[in-house]
Amino acid sequence: MATYLESSSTTVGGTDTTGLGGRSNDDERPLEALSAKSAEDKEPVQLTPLIPGLPDQGWRRRWDEEFTEKRRGIKIPPLATITKFYMLGIRLRKTAKKIRNDGRTPFIDPTNPQPHRPIYGVPMGGIGCGSITRGWRGEFCRWNLDPGVYSYNIVHANQFIVTLRQNGSTVYQNVLSACKPPPDGSLKSWAWRFPKKHATYQGLYPRAWTVYEISEFKLRLICKQISPVIPHDYKDSSLPACMFVWNIENNGDVDLDVSLTLTWLNGTGQADDSAAGHWNEPFSTEGGKGVLLHHEHSKMPYTFAIAAAIKCDDEGNRVSHSTHFNPSSDGKQLWNQLHEEGELSSPEGVSKGTVQGERSAAAVCSRVSVGQGLSLQTTFTVTWDWPAVCFGRSSETYYRRYTKYFGSEGKACPDLVRYTFSMYPVWESKIIEWQRPVLENTELPAWYKSALFNELYYISDGGTIWVECPSVNKGVAGAEYQPTDVVKQYGKFCYLEGHEYRMYNTYDVHFFASFALLMLWPMLEMSVQYDIAHSILEEDGEQMRCLYKNTAGIRKVVNCVPHDIGMPGDDPWLKVNSYCMYHTSDWKDLNTKFVLQVYRNYYSTTDSDFLKEMWPAIKAVMQVSMAFDKDNDKMIEHSGYPDQTFDAWPIKGSSAYCGSLWLAALCCAHKIASIIGDDETASLYQDWLDQAKIAFEKKLWNGKYYNFDSCKKSSSSVIMSSQLIGYWYLKSCGAVQNNGDPVFPSEHVASALQTVFDNNVMRFARGRMGAVNGIRPNGSVDCSNPQSQEVWPGVCYSLAATMIMDGMTKEGFHTAKGVYETVYNRLGLGYQTPEAYDEKTAFRSLGYMRPLSIWAMQWALEKQHEQ
Repeated sequence: MATYLESSSTTVGGTDTTGLGGRSNDDERPLEALSAKSAEDKEPVQLTPLIPGLPDQGWRRRWDEEFTEKRRGIKIPPLATITKFYMLGIRLRKTAKKIRNDGRTPFIDPTNPQPHRPIYGVPMGGIGCGSITRGWRGEFCRWNLDPGVYSYNIVHANQFIVTLRQNGSTVYQNVLSACKPPPDGSLKSWAWRFPKKHATYQGLYPRAWTVYEISEFKLRLICKQISPVIPHDYKDSSLPACMFVWNIENNGDVDLDVSLTLTWLNGTGQADDSAAGHWNEPFSTEGGKGVLLHHEHSKMPYTFAIAAAIKCDDEGNRVSHSTHFNPSSDGKQLWNQLHEEGELSSPEGVSKGTVQGERSAAAVCSRVSVGQGLSLQTTFTVTWDWPAVCFGRSSETYYRRYTKYFGSEGKACPDLVRYTFSMYPVWESKIIEWQRPVLENTELPAWYKSALFNELYYISDGGTIWVECPSVNKGVAGAEYQPTDVVKQYGKFCYLEGHEYRMYNTYDVHFFASFALLMLWPMLEMSVQYDIAHSILEEDGEQMRCLYKNTAGIRKVVNCVPHDIGMPGDDPWLKVNSYCMYHTSDWKDLNTKFVLQVYRNYYSTTDSDFLKEMWPAIKAVMQVSMAFDKDNDKMIEHSGYPDQTFDAWPIKGSSAYCGSLWLAALCCAHKIASIIGDDETASLYQDWLDQAKIAFEKKLWNGKYYNFDSCKKSSSSVIMSSQLIGYWYLKSCGAVQNNGDPVFPSEHVASALQTVFDNNVMRFARGRMGAVNGIRPNGSVDCSNPQSQEVWPGVCYSLAATMIMDGMTKEGFHTAKGVYETVYNRLGLGYQTPEAYDEKTAFRSLGYMRPLSIWAMQWALEKQHEQ
């Protein structure tokens, strides 16, 4: 195996913010000197001691640590940029307002960017079932149960509470989070005073740990959070469930009765929590008991279940509950009951339904006796049942994947609780085995191990929807069609471009992120491509207005890849192309990205039937794309506006970005035609490729790197970090040569990658923040548009993957490390990685799909190891 790079520990600004020790970021050693594990790296000083039973890797943070750097969620651009995009901005604001007035959430809302809130942790739940995020300081603070809609409410009523008793008297009771008391005075009788310096969080998706030290009693509590996110598992990975496994260590010299209580609001912290008709009921199931909280949502009713496990072999284990308490009150009744008895009263019967303006909450308590010097375990689960998915304007009802196994009647929670209690040890064992080869690989740096798994948070917390294929399957414009066997068996899958960019399966972005799905849940990736392929051949003649030029056009042009499959407030799969900034049928990267993803998926799965089914769509998009060639040299040209994924960065003439994609698509289309036996078309694509390669080199190669575009303006010489994006895909699927000839000259690739590293990485922010999108040959950042001066984490990870595959492993890891350090340890934006950030002031679009491309780095490493 090749040496992967650097020391296995990371630091920022001279302070070890991960708790894993390592080199100070102020170290000025050259890159070559950083590639080996030096003496100072071998025995790092730990901020927080490693805790037995926890992985050494992951994102670790003590509660009393603060992120001091504050940024805005949107950058104020220079006057020249404002002038250039002024009317587009005005139209976008008007469109967003119109959609909001219609009672829906706009696809982009430029007036309400999310603020800088470095509070989030590993989300709860499986894939496509909705998600709940528990912050790294113990708060339940981000909610995505309503399809595609996020709320960012810290729900103070959702807490773990610890009660310690000696000889029948309570000696300690506290809320186990860093939340402050609610500002409205509710729950003011509760003790919100757990000392921050005595709690540490560690996240390694899909697990997380919080360690509490109650030093005055020499008691340690370790809360382990486990969600059933398991590669190649298409049942349990869909479940709306999360386990909290508490390990209680009594290191003192007296026996203790320890009660842990989970309190939960009937709702998600939104206005309808105070609507009429919500009610709770106690329940028991095999292995545990708790409370069901039934929420009468206006469109899609749902139920929460909170439960604690009953251990039949432990006579000291007592589980009790409170069916209802008022979370708007001072909370004294429940708090005092725990303080006086160490448990709850466990009333029988259901609670009364709430009246308008009233909220309801419930609690479940597990009490155990822990002798001096002993440790015990107690477990809780939170599950939810929101079976039906109804989008904003849709008349269709879809049912989430888990309903295939637990029913769609809204009565699944008791069975989900029973199943979760019985299966979580199996889930954790599978998670450990999956992650073990990476975590135990001593050649991989610790920051990479953390980044690789923690960026997967977006698989479950990306507004993700995974539904069963309906009996009557509809596509573009509502036309019925027969789905493939893959879609029938594994369902339909979609996820948002971003928490703030609310479009499903945005295809130019999925191009980067799709490596994660292909490597871990390949049948979901195949399902996405089948849906896209079908939509390519369909047309939707509905008139839409393009905001860029305020011109009209049809929603979906036949034989073109859609930008997205729709937005939550509309009718996904039926009403594609919610993105209305431009007419994306004219975009130069969507069609090529489809061809490349199809071939890469074939390369990974060797499924020739898949290629045959994709072939009509491939031929269609290739023919449409050839029409972008305006000078008959078989190289496509741009239209002088931002007609690709960098949608605020105009390009004129041919470009390195889309030109390299076109060459790669021609190569892969030729290979596909040859595989399925269409020799005539294969010959045609070979001819196009031969001519296009000559034009690409002639128009764009400057002797050192590929120019940004061929229009011969000052901006043309900008060094673009993504200039070899097509080469990345070809290299990823072993297709860098066609009929024995390289598509891209190897010496040009090596020179261009080194130029990008030397300039976009090392001449930007002292080489510590990843690769800036565009930099001029003199070393100044290109400020001609908003996006050239940004760092895009997902693009950086793809660049790092390219470097690794081309033998620049150290440089690739250095590039990616800058992103991780900036996002997780400097800005505190873990589990909400943005689409972009600049050097000093702003970030853009929190919680974004593209950074899943870090799995392209793992793809590159595995292919490198195979070779």
